Amino acid sequence: MLEGPKVSQSELAKRFGVSQPQICRIIKNKERILSEWHRSGDPERKRKREGKDAALEAALLRWVEGARAADLPVGRPLLQLKAKHLAGALGRHDPEPSGGWLARVAAFKKPPAEKGDAEQPTAEHWAGAVLPGLLRSYAPSEIFACGETGVLLPAGCPGEQLTLLLCANASGSEKVPLRAVGQSPRPRCLRGVNLEQMPWSYRAGSPAGLTAPLFSEWLRDFNEGMRRQGKSVLLLLAKHEAHPYLQLSNVRMVFVPPATALAQPLDRGIASDFKGHYRRRLLRWLPAERGAGQPTLLDVLHMLAQAWGDVHPGLIASCFRGAGFVPDASAEAVSLTPAPGVLGRQQLECDGDPAEADGDEGMAEGEDVGELAAVPPCPSEREVWRSLATLRRYLECQATSPDLFQAFYELEDVVHMVSAG
Repeated sequence: MLEGPKVSQSELAKRFGVSQPQICRIIKNKERILSEWHRSGDPERKRKREGKDAALEAALLRWVEGARAADLPVGRPLLQLKAKHLAGALGRHDPEPSGGWLARVAAFKKPPAEKGDAEQPTAEHWAGAVLPGLLRSYAPSEIFACGETGVLLPAGCPGEQLTLLLCANASGSEKVPLRAVGQSPRPRCLRGVNLEQMPWSYRAGSPAGLTAPLFSEWLRDFNEGMRRQGKSVLLLLAKHEAHPYLQLSNVRMVFVPPATALAQPLDRGIASDFKGHYRRRLLRWLPAERGAGQPTLLDVLHMLAQAWGDVHPGLIASCFRGAGFVPDASAEAVSLTPAPGVLGRQQLECDGDPAEADGDEGMAEGEDVGELAAVPPCPSEREVWRSLATLRRYLECQATSPDLFQAFYELEDVVHMVSAG
């Protein structure tokens, strides 16, 4: 209107139903108004509305633009989490951002591609053109995939199921300790346990399972673990509202497009094998021998850690190859030999009883009945399981490293094999 044929201010005031001084102010500030209109990113916007914190809003808008450029989902829970994180980094201690402010940020410069899926790249194009280029920069031991799965809890445990976060690398050489998410905020059975030194971790979540804040916490812990190892790794994961994108120092996050043709390695057999080991260990729980009732949540967490350790590296590597998540199928062949230090059933049978190996027949010369009476009797299976429970409780309270539990798990497996034989 202002760029067209000259029209008097009085005529413009009558046409738009405003006063003549208001038209005068608009003409006087035309350049500033147009500049702010262009920067707003929304051509339909009619009013200038600024947030309470311009620096926080600008930082969050830059993050939104970067996330959309990387084709990442941006939802309200993720925006709220990122806003709180940026506010802390900027030294702000204001209350949580309002829903209206988050909605305005989410609508900022919304790209046309988000209006539909017509312009989104196909999963086949991503698998054939994008993924190979990503994998060429990493060795199989540096390529990780993560995902969630659920397991039912036995009767007596708080809640009905646990959501488990599984993560492993393409060579099968590294399985990240389990992160379990349950519904109970403070399980009674975990009191007194040194949770920092367990071979698993537990967090209380929503009934829906894993949330964006919990996943962000796990991502930072995972990144810290890679930083301590001096490794820079690739993390492949599915797009989900609970999977926020974080810029990490040692972990590059890449979201896999949703498609059945791009099934994640965890969905190709790793998760099902893990659940099978868990069910086997759960059915092996013998209340009569252990002198206990139903397993507690603490017992279940230990069984899950053992089941995750039972998943063979060769199976993990083959699932990654089947999903096409390795740069070369022949790279880094995985050894299928049993882990050292684990006794097999044949070894136990060949070793036999030490007394039989010595060929002891009756009493030795000079040995009296009193000395034989001092020999402790063979403990029952219930006594053995009670001793193992005492040892496990000691480790739960005093362990200085999660690796100590691997030796305990192997000892427990040996006792199971002896009792079954």
